[in-house]
Amino acid sequence: MGTTVAAGAPAAGPAAGPAATAGAPDKPTIRYTEYGIPHIIAADLAGLGEGYGYAAAKDNICTLADTYLMVNAQRSRYLGPNGKASPGQNQNVTTNLNSDLYFQRINDNRVVEGLIDQPAPRGPEPEVKEAIRGYVQGYNRYLAETGVGNITDPACRGAAWVRPITELDVYRHAHAEIIMGSADPLVDGEVNAAPPGASVAAQPGAAQPAAAAPQLSPEETGNRIREAMAAARQQGSMGSNALAVGAQGVSGGTSMLLANPHFPWQGKNRMWQAQLTIPGRFNVSGASLLGLPAVNIGHNDDVAWSHTVATVAPFGLFDVQVDPLHPTNYLVDGVWTPMTSQQVGVDVLNPDGSVGRVTRTLWATRYGPITTSVQGIPLPWVVSAHAVRDANMDNLRALNTWFHLDQAKDVNEVVNVLETTEGVPFFNTVASDRKGNALYADIQATPNITDAHAQSCLTLTGQILFNQSLRQPNVPPVSIFDGKRSECDWPNDSNAVAPGLMDPHRQPRLIRSDFVGNANDSAWLANPEQPLSFPRVMGDSAAPRTLRTQQLILTAQNRINGTDGLPGRGFTPETMRQLLFSDHSRAADLALNATVSACQGAPFGLVLVDGNLVNISEACPILAAWNHDFTPDSRGSWLFENVWFLLGGGQAIEKLPWRVPFDPKDPVHTPNSLDAGNDVVRNSVARAVLSLRNAGIALDARLSEVQKVTRNGEQIPVPGAIHETGVLNVVTPGTVDGKFDITFGSSFIQETRFTADGPPQASSVLAYSQSANPNSPHYADQTKLFSTGQWAPERYTEEQIAASPALEVKVLD
Repeated sequence: MGTTVAAGAPAAGPAAGPAATAGAPDKPTIRYTEYGIPHIIAADLAGLGEGYGYAAAKDNICTLADTYLMVNAQRSRYLGPNGKASPGQNQNVTTNLNSDLYFQRINDNRVVEGLIDQPAPRGPEPEVKEAIRGYVQGYNRYLAETGVGNITDPACRGAAWVRPITELDVYRHAHAEIIMGSADPLVDGEVNAAPPGASVAAQPGAAQPAAAAPQLSPEETGNRIREAMAAARQQGSMGSNALAVGAQGVSGGTSMLLANPHFPWQGKNRMWQAQLTIPGRFNVSGASLLGLPAVNIGHNDDVAWSHTVATVAPFGLFDVQVDPLHPTNYLVDGVWTPMTSQQVGVDVLNPDGSVGRVTRTLWATRYGPITTSVQGIPLPWVVSAHAVRDANMDNLRALNTWFHLDQAKDVNEVVNVLETTEGVPFFNTVASDRKGNALYADIQATPNITDAHAQSCLTLTGQILFNQSLRQPNVPPVSIFDGKRSECDWPNDSNAVAPGLMDPHRQPRLIRSDFVGNANDSAWLANPEQPLSFPRVMGDSAAPRTLRTQQLILTAQNRINGTDGLPGRGFTPETMRQLLFSDHSRAADLALNATVSACQGAPFGLVLVDGNLVNISEACPILAAWNHDFTPDSRGSWLFENVWFLLGGGQAIEKLPWRVPFDPKDPVHTPNSLDAGNDVVRNSVARAVLSLRNAGIALDARLSEVQKVTRNGEQIPVPGAIHETGVLNVVTPGTVDGKFDITFGSSFIQETRFTADGPPQASSVLAYSQSANPNSPHYADQTKLFSTGQWAPERYTEEQIAASPALEVKVLD
């Protein structure tokens, strides 16, 4: 595990001197190396954008065209209103019709056009506009050269919805990515919101009005929203690990970075790998969300960085009292104010092939749109209504953020970029630099909600949701404020880039020479030797960490101290790769022995559970022999994963039957010592045994026999496990179009090392490969690397690129 491979021949060694020495070509040029990775070189940013657009379209034209269909609110027109759409983070979360209505409202209000027209930093910088102009040229050039009817991907070959794009399409796509932290939980509630007595009508894809839903108590509402958002984050959303190691934690270098984002394996949020070079000016390598012509996660000559999903809620709600006789009037500061209504219409493909029109009346207040649900939990519009304010609705600044991160010289410059753009849209940033520094920063577009402001303005439901008395891991503290008082709106701060945002200088950051990291918990334990403090809106502190956070910290501490069983001390590229793909489970370390004891303690090996008498004796020796790892050959791992999931591990870790409870003074090692005598443990074993037997899966099946992905009829084993097991290499199985698949998990993985001089040294693997096209040679090639824990050595210098035995050159002349 953790070896580095190259196709055809070993990679060339690091070259001396500057990373890019060749002169700029007259025309944008794409050099393809192993696994179809494009190295794009040009004389200017327009040329880089053109090369990126051409290469991205070549690999993923159907995925991109589908994304432009979505942001232009035309899915119902071409694919029908009842099909599934994924406007935000999750897969298949709403109907095409609801997605279209959501984006059509944004388009009718010219939100994106207004942002484009603003000067930087609120609007895109001239260099960003230049790159996007080039991207559009490159995308359209590929489409013109190929022709819609000759596209090799059957997902869109000959489709009427595949068309040339405009710059506005790209900005709309970027904006959709930036707001996706709010889109998923709110789309359905916003487009189906109707005042009491009204209805969204019997239209295709229409949900029942939320006012018809049962009225819940404030406590029930707060708890159900929190639980629903926790489930969404755990079961098909996004996450990430990132570990930055400074000079004190590296052997044979000045710093290292591990980037391990967990993103969807299908759809618009696929990541795509590339290198972008303007000789002497710009040289960056890594991956981006497909269709954004910049590197979002990667490295340049001096800095490597990654992002992880943060615990800041990018939106907040305002509870507004409505007039019972005129429920579209709401009370603010003692004055009744009419809501604004907006007719939003989209074209819809009817069953007979004709095209109809669906129109809805959508409502808004001074705070933002009305919603009647959050993550599917009803917020009935009865005596009050709930309005949404989205911290990222006016954010295109993220494009400027990534453009400047691509050129940062050290971690202090990274901090400056984050503060001056305030464009990161719900992510942490973890970085290392050549100087030996490791940075953690949660500097992003955060609502300006101080603890005092929150406690003054939270409703009863808001207090339950925001304060999370029964904590769920990774759940952002969503605020619900009293909308009757205008003083409860998010206040403006003169140091913030945009209205309603928090002063970026007040947001947490930490620079150290040993390590910092994040695995989607809050900023509190970026390094346990130096806990951070921050406003409650940014997450919790002195509370249990997820097992993945514990595993990340322990991995770093043990390697730096040399107590992990591997030779030496400090990270090297080899140990970094090996430790990620060891697929070691923190849950197993804490609970396997007790689980085995509970199993062995069943009288005659029998357990009565859910009306079934289950013999679990066969499971006990299998669990006892398991080595705590989720590698493809492991036996017992799939059984334990089912036991742990049924036990409830990860959803609220402190609620499990531990003998030693959580101690904020020892957050990395507590809670611990699972109570083997608790019936819930033995019952979870029985349920897992019954489940596997009913599915025809042997209790001692190798992971490779169960967890695999099918590519062109070939079944490829997939290592890793669900988040709840405390495995860093997260993999979440599910169904796509009714078939078993991996829905999300490790995507673009990269380890980068800096030394005192010479180019950075990096290896990477893109778990689902560069192309979603089943007819592409790069549809599954890196997936096979990922399957066996192997990595592709990066070709970064001109000498390394030229030495590739797979080299193919495309000049856009």
